[in-house]
Amino acid sequence: MKACYVVSPEKVEIKNIEKPVIDEKEVLIRVHYAGVCGSDLHLFHGTHPFRKPPEILGHEVVGEIVEIGSKVTDLRIGDRVTVEPHLGCGQCELCQSGNENLCRTKIAPGSAKWMGTFVNYFKAPASKTHRLADKVPDEIGVLIEPFAVAVHAINLISIPQRESIVILGSGTIGLFTVVAAKAAGFKTIIATDTQQFNRDMAMQFGANITLDPLNCDVAEEVKKVTDGKGADVAIVAAGASNIIDQASSSVRKRGEVVLVAMITEKIPVYSYSFVFNEQKLIGAMTYRPQDFKEAVDLVNNGLNLDGFVTQIFPIHQTQEALDTLAQKKENVVKVLVDFHKE
Repeated sequence: MKACYVVSPEKVEIKNIEKPVIDEKEVLIRVHYAGVCGSDLHLFHGTHPFRKPPEILGHEVVGEIVEIGSKVTDLRIGDRVTVEPHLGCGQCELCQSGNENLCRTKIAPGSAKWMGTFVNYFKAPASKTHRLADKVPDEIGVLIEPFAVAVHAINLISIPQRESIVILGSGTIGLFTVVAAKAAGFKTIIATDTQQFNRDMAMQFGANITLDPLNCDVAEEVKKVTDGKGADVAIVAAGASNIIDQASSSVRKRGEVVLVAMITEKIPVYSYSFVFNEQKLIGAMTYRPQDFKEAVDLVNNGLNLDGFVTQIFPIHQTQEALDTLAQKKENVVKVLVDFHKE
């Protein structure tokens, strides 16, 4: 079968490798589409903290089951599925409390213990494999994994108010968070981005107001539409150097800031604002199994994610797919690689 490797920084090669062999509790999936994620770009650029070339790309997937293990009872050959792409040890305190995303020994696709999803055939534990409703197109099913990141961020909010939320950054995850916030019942959704296209997409997906942080004081604008109080919650989905301070300034006293962007560089933070206003700063790492299941259920029950996929490339153009997302030479939200054809 074919597999898409990052063989060195900025270079992708298609290699022929053996089809995976499943065990009794696994399924083999013929891949239809794999999604390009920001973490794939880190591998592509050689900056990922633990995934290093040469490595197979991908962890977002949709496809059809072609083989099932002898102890798999709730899935069938022919089922269209997606996969929750991390597997904890199942024994530690974090796994036992439902926080498998934080397991210290979890494995994920694109590693030595679990190949990436940019392959013709991908194996997965049946326990992590979720059936798609017949009405859900493949191109939407593959979006469930990144959407689950947004669902998790919203589910970490502990305050009961659902009056207002500001989402700082309307890239892919920020846009998914707009959708998740709307599904969670937030009445006023304010989204920011420096790009007009992203702001337009935020409006399309459910934002009530969009702001360009280069041309306005975001915190002041948020306070204008929240009776001077500030939003109940801010979601940080971008990595500008002032983004944490902007979030704190935009949120009311005793509000919450949820940090979903993976900012790997040190940035300044005016911590006194959090103290003075008794605000909470909460980190959000991928998703828990229950968040992923919620994302599956929302999509299977008809949640509209039309418009997220902006580019689809065949396997042999995987390099171009990554370049398109990395360089943003055109309007882009979500890029897929199509494994139906070579």
